[in-house]
Amino acid sequence: MNKFSKYVGLDVHQETAAVAVADTAGEVRYVGEIVNTPEAIAKLVAQLKRGTGRLAFCYEADPCGYTICRQLRELKQDCQVVAPSLIPRKPGERVKTDRRDALSLARLYRAGELSPVWIPDQAEALRDLTRAREDLKHLQRQAKQRLLSFLSRHGHRYTGRSRWTQAHWRWLEGIRFARPEQQIVLQEYIDTVQACGGRVVSLDREVETAAHASPAWPVIEALMALRRICLLAAVTVIAELGDLARFAGAPQLMAYLGLVPSEHSSGKRERRGAITKTGNSHVRRVLVEAAWTYRHAARKTAILQRRAERTPPEVQEIAWSTQKRLCQRFRNLMAHGKLKSQVCTAIARELVEFIWAIGQHVAPLKHV
Repeated sequence: MNKFSKYVGLDVHQETAAVAVADTAGEVRYVGEIVNTPEAIAKLVAQLKRGTGRLAFCYEADPCGYTICRQLRELKQDCQVVAPSLIPRKPGERVKTDRRDALSLARLYRAGELSPVWIPDQAEALRDLTRAREDLKHLQRQAKQRLLSFLSRHGHRYTGRSRWTQAHWRWLEGIRFARPEQQIVLQEYIDTVQACGGRVVSLDREVETAAHASPAWPVIEALMALRRICLLAAVTVIAELGDLARFAGAPQLMAYLGLVPSEHSSGKRERRGAITKTGNSHVRRVLVEAAWTYRHAARKTAILQRRAERTPPEVQEIAWSTQKRLCQRFRNLMAHGKLKSQVCTAIARELVEFIWAIGQHVAPLKHV
């Protein structure tokens, strides 16, 4: 017996939401369009329910977030946010409207053809913090590039070893232009770079404070036993993925992060291509960056040893096995003439397996 009386598809936008309903056994009908407000959503639930049991709602993941989903669950109704990229679509369809999208969602949800996404709970605030920090780093890189481009246009090129060191900043302070307007422009660019840097440092402190206060801190601390998985990288992994135990196995997590090869095979022909790059790009970037450090020989540095000592013995064993395995793997792939980018991707994919293994040994703290 089906536990839901009706399946409701919502095509959600900032201001409105198109509604379609599919009965357990019957035709799919279009209800209409409502305003996207909590009051309108509550009224819709009351109208559709009418003592017939629980309703099952679904809508596509979009910039509107999970507000509607959380409200519906508070109203004791089931709601799933589905992945837009995994919604089955007919190749021949060339007409797309809100009405058609809502009808399609209701029909496919009733048939069980939709793939829900993970809804973050306590991890959402931590995820917002890490993404804000990532955005500010992007703004900082842009500000630095604009400053260097401005100086290059006017023939000022730094000849030292590394930029953004104390020597580089002293060099910037010593630059003088003939025109006062250009000197003002230089100072504004410098101030922008420094302001972005200050905000990044401030957010780093906030991330550290929030990580220690998070229920997921035991898992974050355990992941830091791995080479090149610093506090920020570990927080990013947990904030984006949540509980690692929700993945049935490491291959499922690899596919979720888009680190598995794409494939287009038919009959006797097998054709595999580059990685799919689907799923969470934030974690994929962090892991690829971490994979680059495994080009060096395996060793326990003082910092890494101090991190590992705070973790259970089984986590320490996994962390050391990770180093031995991936460092050797990196050398073998390079010896076979693979490109460095391909090697880093392969190492990142295998690193996921060890991260998943740690997630099975260490569980987040439970709220009392």
